[in-house]
Amino acid sequence: MTAVWGWTFVLVKDAVTQYPTLPFLQVRFALALVVVALLVRRLPTRRELRVGAVVGTVLAGGYLAQTAGLTMTSPGNAGLITGLFVVFTPLLNRLFGAPIRWWTWAATLLSLVGLVVLTGGPSGMGLGDVLVLACAVLFALHIVLLGRWSPGLPPGPLALVQMASCTVIFSAGGTWSLRAPTAAVWFAIVITGVFASAFGFYIQTWSQGFISPNRTALILATEPAWALAAAVVLAGQRLGLLQAIGAALVLGAIVGHELASLKFEVHEPSPP
Repeated sequence: MTAVWGWTFVLVKDAVTQYPTLPFLQVRFALALVVVALLVRRLPTRRELRVGAVVGTVLAGGYLAQTAGLTMTSPGNAGLITGLFVVFTPLLNRLFGAPIRWWTWAATLLSLVGLVVLTGGPSGMGLGDVLVLACAVLFALHIVLLGRWSPGLPPGPLALVQMASCTVIFSAGGTWSLRAPTAAVWFAIVITGVFASAFGFYIQTWSQGFISPNRTALILATEPAWALAAAVVLAGQRLGLLQAIGAALVLGAIVGHELASLKFEVHEPSPP
């Protein structure tokens, strides 16, 4: 699943150069909603509605920031910066009383240095990079909230409400510019809507009922590497020496953080 998510950075970048961002997200998540509804086939309870609506709103904000950012930055940069949610997850988990380990602080510092080098210095960081960075924070918050609230709730209806929340939010801003997508845009919509959204978040919602937010971030840590590989192989992105060093620092921070977590961290119990 992380390989699919990594590949979608190139797909979405190509699609939103031909089609408006909000309508693209509107159709993508409407398709995801239909797929999850066919899988679930029941209405959510009030508690599932409350939790799913809040978590889904955070998810929608993350995707809006990421997709808008992709129109202004490269898919490789977007994938690497999005991957920083791995580092941000334990930082945000502190809001619920979880401790922040020394390796999280070290990875945060290393990743920020890598980000500055990757984008050519503070003055080289464009609006697209900043938007994707905001996306990484929101994705981390999404993981933390799911980890705290999803245990005890069935994953299907919770994923359904998340997809519905995204669809409603994107429809509110995207319907006015909605038009028939081209075949290439439809291909991107189907891949991202069915596999990256419907199946991806159904599986994530299910798994977070059993494992901690930090462990979820570990499983998702390979996504930025897949995104960079797809950008180089499929989109022809080339990295200069400084960009390559920055990319290596960001990837090193992400992977090093998770390896340190495996080695040093006491296994956390599942959230109540």
